[in-house]
Amino acid sequence: MNSVVVVFPGSNCDRDVAVTLANVTGVKPQMVWHGETDLPRADLIVLPGGFSYGDYLRSGAMAAHSPILRAVKKEAERGVHVLGICNGFQILTETGLLPGALMRNASLHYICREVGLKVERADTAFTNAYSAGEQITIPIAHKDGAYFAAEDEIDRIEGEGQVVLRYRALESNGEGGNPNGSRRDIAGIIDKPGRIMGLMPHPERAADAATGGIDGRRVFESLTRALH
Repeated sequence: MNSVVVVFPGSNCDRDVAVTLANVTGVKPQMVWHGETDLPRADLIVLPGGFSYGDYLRSGAMAAHSPILRAVKKEAERGVHVLGICNGFQILTETGLLPGALMRNASLHYICREVGLKVERADTAFTNAYSAGEQITIPIAHKDGAYFAAEDEIDRIEGEGQVVLRYRALESNGEGGNPNGSRRDIAGIIDKPGRIMGLMPHPERAADAATGGIDGRRVFESLTRALH
């Protein structure tokens, strides 16, 4: 599986994603600077976590207008899969590639800790290595992670099966639950064709037992299965 990781000024998880992709797929991804106007042909494009443009205006708002995003949109229209993690999810909503918006955490504080998640769908290119209903643990690290959309829009998203992950209390101690005030505990969604996914948790930070957990690794294993 060939992949591309887009790097913005302020990205800080681009190398984490690149290492994970290389370990899982056996192929090093190509790193593409946000100022480029073309993308190499690939099976997967990743918009990584971080603080693109220092989160000025709104998280992801400035990155959504980077030159490379025109190419990302074109490749998405062509059928290439796109994964947006944390800041990448924010960018996807700012571009309109995914519905809704990511708002300031309900606590108004930056949160960095493990959270419990429930896998709502295991039939997507991003989640086929999980089981539907499975509970997993993956870290978050954000201050603008509360998923928001109008009530009728969330009803539509729910009805069309676009919710892929929800926050749940950690199975180990019952703590946690919804960390940021996301509507209906939404942690990750997918577009209607099933080729674009955004999630606030960081699967690349839970992809190696040496760093504390491997529940996130299966996101990349799922993509490898689907796109090989």
